[in-house]
Amino acid sequence: MTNSLTGPAHYLKKFSDQSIVCNKYALNKLGVERGQCFFKIGEYVILCMPFQLGFKRSLFLASLSKQELLFFKRYVNEIVGLSITFARAGRGEPFKFFIRCNLTTIGQMKGKENVGLFVVDFKNTPNDFITVMGDFLENEERMKTQYEDYGKTAIRINPVTAEMMGYNLYAAIVEPNGAAQRIQVYSISTKTIEHLEPPGSSYRLPGTSVVYQLFFKKYRIVTTGTITSVVTLSQGIVKTVASLAFSPELVEIINDYWYNFQSSPALEKVR
Repeated sequence: MTNSLTGPAHYLKKFSDQSIVCNKYALNKLGVERGQCFFKIGEYVILCMPFQLGFKRSLFLASLSKQELLFFKRYVNEIVGLSITFARAGRGEPFKFFIRCNLTTIGQMKGKENVGLFVVDFKNTPNDFITVMGDFLENEERMKTQYEDYGKTAIRINPVTAEMMGYNLYAAIVEPNGAAQRIQVYSISTKTIEHLEPPGSSYRLPGTSVVYQLFFKKYRIVTTGTITSVVTLSQGIVKTVASLAFSPELVEIINDYWYNFQSSPALEKVR
């Protein structure tokens, strides 16, 4: 008989080599409090924002001039303090952490003037911090399974389904180095999108990489796609099908849609 790990020990065993890329969605879901994340380096306090969070090593961004970056490089390989706060939904009091770190590297963010990239190794990782990260990673793992499952059935977009999804009936496609062009979404799943464009629109070759902008009440989604097929319908309308990369925002919206599907009389009529 073996003892199953729970809590922080479970998360460390399962996700110890993983990290969280801190895009806008991740920062919101983690509940990172902007303005309450900073480094204490010597006598100085530097406001920062997570760029990539790990259980042992993390990366942060800070607004610093080149001269300031040069100045703070003298603290590389020294102990600094990280203060970070997570306001979790459903929890009254936020998690407030002060973590001792070794400042491993400071450099300029590539392509971003006056943005410094701080790499730190944690000297200690609080259990609640591990739990916040573990909860997020476990939920992301679940969403990737939903991405596969919900990708098997496309949702035909009509006034009823659009209302249930909170879709604002506005979407655009963007080609590399091109301007956004409005499209009409015909159907969508977590993994595919089918859309229409007027006669004379671009005829994109299969394999072309594009970006989609999808406007929902809950999220404005920007995600990448790859064209899989293009056909011309009657009256010259161009119909395009593309595969979609994993988008947690889209998975969340479609999960809500299918969750409410069975209980909605309106949706029963368009089944």
